[in-house]
Amino acid sequence: QAPSGAIWEYGEAEGLIEYMLTDAKIKVLLTQQSLCQQLPQVQQLVCLDTDWEQIAQAGTTRAEVNLSPDDIAYVIYTSGSTGKPKGVEVLHRGVVNFLTSMQSEPGITATDILLSVTTLSFDIAVLEIFLPLVVGARVVLLSREDGMDGRKLAATIAAAGITIMQATPSTWRLLLEAEWTGSRQIKILSGGEAISRDLAKRLLAKSASVWNMYGPTETTIWSTVYQMLGDEQQISIGKPIANTEIYILDSQLQPVPIGIPGELYIGGAGLARGYWQQPTLTTDRFINHPFRNTPVARIYQTGDLARYLPDGKIECLGRVDFQVKLRGFRIELGEIEALLCQHPTIAQATAIIREDLPGDRRLVAYIVRTAESLAAPTLSEVRQFLQQQLPDYFLPAAIVVLPALPLTPNGKIDRKALPVPDSANFHLQTSFVVATTPTEIILAKIWIEVLRINRVGTNDDFFELGGHSLLATQVISRARQAFAIDIPLQSLFEQPTIAGLASRIDTSLWFKDSSQNHAAATADEMEEIEI
Repeated sequence: QAPSGAIWEYGEAEGLIEYMLTDAKIKVLLTQQSLCQQLPQVQQLVCLDTDWEQIAQAGTTRAEVNLSPDDIAYVIYTSGSTGKPKGVEVLHRGVVNFLTSMQSEPGITATDILLSVTTLSFDIAVLEIFLPLVVGARVVLLSREDGMDGRKLAATIAAAGITIMQATPSTWRLLLEAEWTGSRQIKILSGGEAISRDLAKRLLAKSASVWNMYGPTETTIWSTVYQMLGDEQQISIGKPIANTEIYILDSQLQPVPIGIPGELYIGGAGLARGYWQQPTLTTDRFINHPFRNTPVARIYQTGDLARYLPDGKIECLGRVDFQVKLRGFRIELGEIEALLCQHPTIAQATAIIREDLPGDRRLVAYIVRTAESLAAPTLSEVRQFLQQQLPDYFLPAAIVVLPALPLTPNGKIDRKALPVPDSANFHLQTSFVVATTPTEIILAKIWIEVLRINRVGTNDDFFELGGHSLLATQVISRARQAFAIDIPLQSLFEQPTIAGLASRIDTSLWFKDSSQNHAAATADEMEEIEI
């Protein structure tokens, strides 16, 4: 039996549309006449803007449809790890449980007016359309074009007397950048991407309340909710909504202690049936419940990294597949991103491993300044901030300051579009001092070649420029050849600047020359004695 309805998140590419229509076994497609040429053939095409004469002639007898809580409410296509979309079978049980829970927290009443700004092909539109309907509230629909215009968005909120709005953090930033004055009656729901502490504080100052929402498509939209207070040191996704189970487990499916990262698993009424026509993938991700004896009980493996905070709330740390290995160390990119966002001058942050040249893998952080910050934090400042809670190998080699992080069409960070860092992205606290002595000039040339940067000052720290132990061995090896002396590797760790290392090398060269001169003088004296 084909699903009763299918919606998709990635409708821009014609090939994907054709794939999803075929995979979902669509029999009737509702569209507009202007889009017909872009769509593949289906069994029946109905144009809502031009086919009203035919629609009016159709029968008005209500169809007999028998539904149960375990029937599919809709199938929504979301991206797969291979780039091919997969259909998630969301049940009526999950949708009803979700809407019922949302009525009480964050809460909605018949007097509310909700502004819908989300594209209908995104699953959070289910909240925007159906939540007002189930309580008798009003919903105001905004076009995608107006929803992307901060000034029109602000004008609509004011003119329509909006009391609830749900959007991604990028949309909320768009609104603030349009100098939105705020509304003391609006309840803000933020989800789909991690919200920063800075953004939450700014929104709280302009609204009645701010709620952080979290949940994957496979567990019916939102699975946890948290009302933000503005004084949080760590951004929490809160606690589970009604009839929802949250587990943070290690690789052996055992619960992790408070504060220790683990993978987040979700069970309960919101759990989807699985992936449409993909039984193997369903079995892989919707696993048997490790803490229940019921054979049909399952939990969903989200692939998200999280940990419990001391107060029992949950902090999401990004994706498990954002765990990378660099120079033998396992690094949690999500943990670095979460900590960066706690810096008072950083509004947004993301971190990736770059390998722009073969074999040269570096940890790079990308940040967006807060609105109040007049200048970007230096790399030294950020490193000192991170060093208080992270080991050295977690520290980024470069920090790139951007006006905004690049986003996908769905408002999520587009990591593939992050720019390559250059020497200007190594924000050092020291002022630039050009190399002047012969030894400094030789060392500067070596550092530029090894670090692959455009320039280096004599007071710049080798490790803050992106250096690490493997690159340190290359620097010392080349220095040994250039100066024809033995230079201990430890010298670079003890003197990580060109000025410091040059001073040590000059001292060694002086001793070498003195020893050679002394040896030559001794030889001359011996020759005279023999004569």
